[in-house]
Amino acid sequence: MNVIKTDIEGLVIIEPKVFRDPRGYFFESFSQKEFDEKVRPITFVQDNESMSSYGVLRGLHFQCPPFSQSKLVRCVKGAVLDVAIDIRKGSPTYGKYVAIELNEDNHRQFFIPRGFAHGFSVLSETAVFQYKCDNFYAPQADGGISILDASFGIDWRIPAERIILSEKDTKHCLFSDFNSPFDIGVDLY
Repeated sequence: MNVIKTDIEGLVIIEPKVFRDPRGYFFESFSQKEFDEKVRPITFVQDNESMSSYGVLRGLHFQCPPFSQSKLVRCVKGAVLDVAIDIRKGSPTYGKYVAIELNEDNHRQFFIPRGFAHGFSVLSETAVFQYKCDNFYAPQADGGISILDASFGIDWRIPAERIILSEKDTKHCLFSDFNSPFDIGVDLY
């Protein structure tokens, strides 16, 4: 696997080595040994999958400490624009984001450590999105920032009239009203 660093420390893009032949393709989607060596040691404990239609925006989600999660995400069918925003107080990149298209053709994955808010928009007719988490889901620790907060300047690549949000995602605060539970000086692993 090829690990590509982004402009924000800790956020990395992973490209698998894909073997293609007339039958199709094969690739190793996850190797604990390689991940530990090339990204960082981690133990994933939960895998999740969602299916969404064009125009769906999910996020910007995180779980508060001590239930925070690192995520390894990928789109196995269709295409999404995936975004991670640094919400670690004291970080030199606080409030900055990285956006990457993940799709069934590029097979890319995006590693998002603890201390980031995460969201995505569905660019294809439907998308199947998978993610590995290093901590179990704890509903009492749910946190969020408005995915439509214009202050980030994110182009979700969906016309405003086609955006579909869950009721929960319409209630998150703007970043200007956000008080982060994460601190860059605290070990987030």
